[in-house]
Amino acid sequence: MTRIVRYIKFETISDTIESLCTAASHELPDDVLAALRDAAQKETKAAAANILNQLIENARIAKAESIPLCQDTGLAVVFVEQGSDVAVKPPPAQTEATLLDAINAGVAASYEKGYLRKSVVADPLNTRKNTRSNTPAIIHHTIVPGEKLKLTVMTKGGGCENKSQFKMFKPTAERELIIEWIVDVVRQAGADACPPFVVGVGIGGNFEISCLLSKKALCRNLTSKNSDDFYAKLETDLLSAINSLGIGPQGLGGDTTALACLIETAPCHIASLPVAVNIECHSHRHKSAVI
Repeated sequence: MTRIVRYIKFETISDTIESLCTAASHELPDDVLAALRDAAQKETKAAAANILNQLIENARIAKAESIPLCQDTGLAVVFVEQGSDVAVKPPPAQTEATLLDAINAGVAASYEKGYLRKSVVADPLNTRKNTRSNTPAIIHHTIVPGEKLKLTVMTKGGGCENKSQFKMFKPTAERELIIEWIVDVVRQAGADACPPFVVGVGIGGNFEISCLLSKKALCRNLTSKNSDDFYAKLETDLLSAINSLGIGPQGLGGDTTALACLIETAPCHIASLPVAVNIECHSHRHKSAVI
């Protein structure tokens, strides 16, 4: 039997990415806004509550006037779930164009047309010359069953990303030691990473997978819980311990140091226990679309 493959035009993909990048830069997701409003109502420190309300107002203005939520419009991180029955139809003049090319074209178009700050350098250590397009994007690609293409864009700021950490624990490490280290990572992030945070945690896999899991965790709805009761309880306990630090909104003190702590896990080697923490600031910008 001949397998039917669905073709999606290169332009459809690039236009979708362009729209997602622009929308993410201008609009906080509903779950993030709801978390900020809830935190402002519960905050016992008047100054902290005032800061949270200012962040909510900033989000309102950004959406209404189509302007960036933050001057750091971020590095584009794209999670791709490509159905196994989906293929890209390149433009006539670009027969070798790929899905990755389409994604980068969309990112470049958004950052140019939307007057978003371009923050990518081609060489990390030597010349650090700006690519002037905010590309290449960081692209995480997986193949899944079906004929759909899901694209999730996160525009991740540098200040909070810089405070993320990884550690390889001994496999005998206990729950309390993991909590202590994660909370200390947040403490070290402090005001520099623009709290209140969303804290993504990756546990398991290996060196690179744990870090990827911590970034992927940030794409979850803030009200969601890990499907495993052990890790769901760990999320709750971590959030409580993090907020007990008293760092507060913008590092000026208060009850709200983080809006959520989200954990993703993967199987790992018997000799390993990798843990990664990806810090996200209050300007938690991400959008998804299914084509």
